[in-house]
Amino acid sequence: MIICNCILHIDLPYVQSLKGRRSVTNSMKEKLKSFNLSVLDLSGEYAKEADIAFVFLSPNSLKSAQYREKIEKMLEKNFSEYYFNLEYEEI
Repeated sequence: MIICNCILHIDLPYVQSLKGRRSVTNSMKEKLKSFNLSVLDLSGEYAKEADIAFVFLSPNSLKSAQYREKIEKMLEKNFSEYYFNLEYEEI
């Protein structure tokens, strides 16, 4: 069994306030929850950046990679106006 811990770093160049950032991160968190993940917003005080952490279980590393790829495709499709970077660690 593989535990995959991911951190999604997001640049939000068009967001002007913390309220705007929260709107974007809440929308992303709802979309991510459809993948049956545990999701947490780790964002700081700067409105133009956000960090979202999520964790999921997988039977092996191949399935984990496929699942991550599926999540990245969903993010690119639904949030293409934002630049994001996904870091992950498998345990």
